[in-house]
Amino acid sequence: MQKYKQKTRSGVVKRFKITGTGKVLRRSQNMRHLRRKKNKRAIRASRKPIEVTGKWARRIKHMLGLR
Repeated sequence: MQKYKQKTRSGVVKRFKITGTGKVLRRSQNMRHLRRKKNKRAIRASRKPIEVTGKWARRIKHMLGLR
């Protein structure tokens, strides 16, 4: 008998990245449009990925099939 395979969520694969140490990274929010209003320091700071922590990180890893 063949067992079932868990499918990864394709939307989660596109939005999140797992580092070598297992941290979950995401892009900064509020940077899609209306960027003229935001100051340049905020725009530069938003280029860096942000770490997801806690319950959401565990949930994202599960959606990626890593747990």
